Amino acid sequence: MKTLFIGNLPFSSTQAEIAELFGRCGTVHSVNLIIHKETGRPRGFGFVEMDDQAADAALATLNGTEFGGRSLKVEARKRDLPDA
Repeated sequence: MKTLFIGNLPFSSTQAEIAELFGRCGTVHSVNLIIHKETGRPRGFGFVEMDDQAADAALATLNGTEFGGRSLKVEARKRDLPDA
């Protein structure tokens, strides 16, 4: 499973819209849009968790595409796992 960073999101974006957009590339396990703690307003970025192949497809397909009048920035983020 991979976590993708999604930047330059329109502030009006919803988790359902992002799940639908990324769902075109494969199964979306979670969407987390970041909200400012003090104001409660969206910060314009978030994270999507997908299976490896779906995340790779989403990265290749959606990075730089227009969504809500803004050009999306999609990057793969590696999850730090504790040493076992």
